[in-house]
Amino acid sequence: MREIIFDTETTGFDPKNGDRMVEIGCIEMINRVVTDKTFHAYFNPQRLMPAEAEAVHGLSDAFLADKPLFADSAQDFLDFIGDSPMIAHNANFDFNFINAELALCSMPIVSRDRMVDTVALAKVRHPGAKLSLDALCSRYGIDRSHRTKHGALLDAELLAQVYVELRGGRQIGLELVAETTKIVTEIKVLNTKDRIFRQPRPHAASEEELIAHAGFLKSVDTPLWGA
Repeated sequence: MREIIFDTETTGFDPKNGDRMVEIGCIEMINRVVTDKTFHAYFNPQRLMPAEAEAVHGLSDAFLADKPLFADSAQDFLDFIGDSPMIAHNANFDFNFINAELALCSMPIVSRDRMVDTVALAKVRHPGAKLSLDALCSRYGIDRSHRTKHGALLDAELLAQVYVELRGGRQIGLELVAETTKIVTEIKVLNTKDRIFRQPRPHAASEEELIAHAGFLKSVDTPLWGA
């Protein structure tokens, strides 16, 4: 199963207020294992970066000035994600920005039917606990010492590890064993349906065999069982 773990960085909280996406990082997972395929890009938001947002991700107006527009990479982004499920932390936020950017360049939006929110998964798994990405990394022992500021690809890499833990982590192997046992059992059931019934064979010794055995025992000198 192919899944895309992703994260975005933006100029603010709401595209309806004119905020724009400035970075996106996507990681491919196959059967809950990260591959070497990624999609990562910075974008010129065509507006000034608020100081509050820059303090979070460190992306300045000067850094973004020569970066392409999202429209320049929109098709590459859509080609990368394909029709795979999209996993993000507080996914509504990221989907709002992705679809706002796609709409601005008249591209098809990404259906929310594909959205998987790790915050929602964490609420079920750890009710009442802190659910930030940092908190979940601490809970699962995931090293984030290199994370001094938010970054889309870096956060996606951390989230990929968190997502695996939320889906069962090291217990995934047990699920595979259970599934394999189920399949083997089903095969055995199928095989027994077509078997031809045979009457059980008698296993008791015949009268002649008992007489022959008794004669043999008499011929044995100083048997061990007679000691």
